[in-house]
Amino acid sequence: QVQLVESGGGLVQPGGSLRLSCAASGSIISSYDMGWYRQAPGKQREWVAAINTGGITNYKDSVRGRFTISRDNAKKTVDLQMNSLKPEDTAVYYCNSESLRKLTNNYWGQGAQVTVSS
Repeated sequence: QVQLVESGGGLVQPGGSLRLSCAASGSIISSYDMGWYRQAPGKQREWVAAINTGGITNYKDSVRGRFTISRDNAKKTVDLQMNSLKPEDTAVYYCNSESLRKLTNNYWGQGAQVTVSS
């Protein structure tokens, strides 16, 4: 049974930091390229960061240098460390894999709310 559970969201001031974690069932983390996505109110969901099974990472231009994606196959988690947060980072954050999403008929977890505000 496929399951993705995001955690670690919250309210933070501009310039602050948060660390999101995604717990995945089975061998999802070790078997698939993983990514983080976000969706702000009234906006389309957008890709933020990715890590492949070999550990190679990539980032959306607006978060590069501030966010770091990582994977722990033993813990079956993929994390997103977010530093120097800006109000425009406010969104619900989701983890997923495009390959997994297609295999599961567009499954998404509940996401984690991140609010950056003074």
